[in-house]
Amino acid sequence: MKFLCVAAAALATASAFTTSPGALTGVARPGAFDDAFAAGSTGSVAHRTRRATIVMDGKANAIRDRIKTVNNTKKITSAMKLVAAAKVRRAQDSVLATRPFSETLQSVFGGLINRLGGEAADLPLLTQREVNKVTLVVITGDRGLCGGYNSFIIKKAEARMKTLKEAGVDSDMILIGKKGSTYFKRRDYPIRKIFECGQNPNSKQALAISEEIINSFLSGETDAVELLYTKFVSLIASTPSVRTLVPFSASEISQQGDEVFQLTSSGGDFSVERKEVGVAEPQDFPNDMIFEQDPLQIVNSILPLYLNGQILRTLQESVASELAARMQSMQSASDNAGALAKRLSQEYNRARQAAVTAEILEIVSGAAALEG
Repeated sequence: MKFLCVAAAALATASAFTTSPGALTGVARPGAFDDAFAAGSTGSVAHRTRRATIVMDGKANAIRDRIKTVNNTKKITSAMKLVAAAKVRRAQDSVLATRPFSETLQSVFGGLINRLGGEAADLPLLTQREVNKVTLVVITGDRGLCGGYNSFIIKKAEARMKTLKEAGVDSDMILIGKKGSTYFKRRDYPIRKIFECGQNPNSKQALAISEEIINSFLSGETDAVELLYTKFVSLIASTPSVRTLVPFSASEISQQGDEVFQLTSSGGDFSVERKEVGVAEPQDFPNDMIFEQDPLQIVNSILPLYLNGQILRTLQESVASELAARMQSMQSASDNAGALAKRLSQEYNRARQAAVTAEILEIVSGAAALEG
């Protein structure tokens, strides 16, 4: 009698599962048992509403191996996120380190412009002329795995080239970063020069770029130079931006403020604080002050230094934007890996449960055959 009760319980448990040639086992749809009891049936409703759970390769071991792979991938993406966060901190420190020099340069330039008045307009780098050719300086990254960071700035550059062409203005490009150079070289765009960017830009790189820009402008090969870079807004947002580098605007140099970003953590999450930095006060040069050199020559010497500082700053900001985009991408990849591992674990547990039930049925069937 006890044996018949055990067999009946095993058969009732196994009635929710089925075996198909293309899959290891099947699992009843959630709520199928409730539907069956509500209909007053012994199993006909459950049989009609059952759905098979697809098990990869027909083996539970394949699911287990995939779960292990997904979890390892999650560990890698989480580590890459933390590495990118550390590099964002380094980029922030580099920006802060250049602030004193930038403020001093801006202050001296403002004082000299006030002292010279309209004489400064005769400087070559401050002279506006008819634009027949424009050079675009495009800053991209050297690596991928950073979401749409590279594609956004590439599309911005292509749109700008198309606009200039429609306006009847010739254009060429100075490319910074491997991703942009690889893309535009394959499509036969006019390229003037290619530079590397790296993860830690320095003044030597900025100097080489600024010399190429100044030489092209002063020699008459180009009439204006525009910079396309990614402005760092926050860890989850960045904006492809365009600004004119050459010719300079005296009012922009002496009257434009600045922004400083700082990476912080709140509640275990990374965040960014931005602080507006006011315009540096122009130095007061009395009228009776005698300069060892002509003030025009001093201003003419300051302008390349200012350009070098601006390029270095935009390189650092672009690198920070790339790292922030990589942080966001790796966070999304980690979240997706966690969700996939959870779903695979559920499938694996269902497969194991079905396998155990099938073994119980075999034992019960064998025992029943022996009793008969």
